[in-house]
Amino acid sequence: MKRRNLIQLGAAATGLTLAGVPLHLLAAGKKGGVINAVVQPEPPSLMVGITQNAPTQLVAGNIYEGLLRYDEKVNPLPGLATSWTSNKEGTLFTFKLKPGVLWHDGKPFTAADVVFSADVFLRKTHARLRANLAAVESIKALDPLTVEFKLKYPFGPFLGIFEVGSMPMIPKHIYEGTDFATNPANATPIGTGPFKFKEWVKGSYIQLVANEKYHVKDVPLVESVYFHVIPDAASRAAAFESGKVDVVPGGAVEYFDVQRLAKLPGAAVTTKGWEFFAPHAWLWLNNRKAPMDSVKFRQAVMFAIDREAICKVAWQGFAKPATGPFNSNIKFHSTDVAKYPRNVEAAKKLLAEAGYKGETLRMLPLPYGETWTRSAEILRQNLLQAGIKIEMVATDVAGWNQKLNEWDYDLAFTYVYQYGDPALGVARNYTTSNIAKGSPFNNVEGYSNPKIDELFDAGAKEADPEKRKAIYLQVQKILLDEVPVAWLYEINFPTLYRTKINNLVSSAIGLNDSLGTASIA
Repeated sequence: MKRRNLIQLGAAATGLTLAGVPLHLLAAGKKGGVINAVVQPEPPSLMVGITQNAPTQLVAGNIYEGLLRYDEKVNPLPGLATSWTSNKEGTLFTFKLKPGVLWHDGKPFTAADVVFSADVFLRKTHARLRANLAAVESIKALDPLTVEFKLKYPFGPFLGIFEVGSMPMIPKHIYEGTDFATNPANATPIGTGPFKFKEWVKGSYIQLVANEKYHVKDVPLVESVYFHVIPDAASRAAAFESGKVDVVPGGAVEYFDVQRLAKLPGAAVTTKGWEFFAPHAWLWLNNRKAPMDSVKFRQAVMFAIDREAICKVAWQGFAKPATGPFNSNIKFHSTDVAKYPRNVEAAKKLLAEAGYKGETLRMLPLPYGETWTRSAEILRQNLLQAGIKIEMVATDVAGWNQKLNEWDYDLAFTYVYQYGDPALGVARNYTTSNIAKGSPFNNVEGYSNPKIDELFDAGAKEADPEKRKAIYLQVQKILLDEVPVAWLYEINFPTLYRTKINNLVSSAIGLNDSLGTASIA
């Protein structure tokens, strides 16, 4: 039996609880106190089965739970499932659930909830999970604490789809037979997590309180968590500086403020807790239009960009140059691929070969604050130095979404999450089947290569890690040769926090499921 099948047996030996939290950290925690955190922007909903944007996951990931958690190497750990086994073909997975788990309203959590959540509720409401479940033929409750997932074919990243944002457990007794979108419980979420929903004062704060009947002994370690809604970055920085808030998640203050705030007495910064998401930034290049339809033009863009400068100046060191389509935190990333160091002369040569006539191209910055604006300004200057004329087109978030949804752009900034595995978070941006208007995060560039489609399909359906590695190396080599988009940098989002808070991040999704094990010294 493979190591992943025996993880629960090894948990006791390595000092892990059933929730995958080191026992010595729990023992060291002091009970009591309040954590004040920032949430930005205010989430539209806390029903994470319906809304999956980042603010919703930040708050609701501490109310709801998934079957598994993940460590910083994105290896699966027990969550609501204590152990799992699979057949040698990788087509049958059986999960044993933790006994004695209660929903926040006191009802027991059982295998029936798992089947309802994955096979009924989330197949309807969660587009990303629905795509991942395409490989799943059936989900059955074998008994109240055992669930079987039968796959139509091997799906290599299968054990990577069970974290709380990807497959949250939903209470069957509350949602079965209702209109999921309008169920009143959406406003007062009920999960199994370490915190319960208490109050939401719109425009001000969301309060969670300790779940006194949580299934992990001595968790949570604080009495309450407040997520404060503060409208602008300067005010959020001031709130941390004044002591009003204890935790500022990555991206909530400008990066030129992070280093200053981290030097305050009793303050610290960490970039941990983003390993699963692996934020990856690039420049969309609209492959449908000249001159972006030329491979040589796209290669010229790659050579023109000074990634080191953008990371150092705009991101204050909280980003590192991307080497290609795979973030270095996800499985099967390789450096054995073509490189594009900054080379203005090489860019100019390729532009001439591409027949670029000096026409002005429209570039959309990402309207997420000063750091992104500075990134766009540096990149524009890089392109101008190579001879590419750029007009900046400023938008708000809604306008940015609309233009990308309708493919109304020449070049545009973006960043996406890669979810630990190329089949979960990379393929969607390059496969032909994902060319569709209406999303700013699918194959927006319009790139199509049947060989790439074939390789991504093969990689997803292969269970053997070594064979998957070989497949994805081919993918990276082809994409780096054809350059469908211009890869920029991997974002290392910094979380600011008070040093009085211990064990703030205990998983690969960070604050989204770690606050239960945080304590105040």
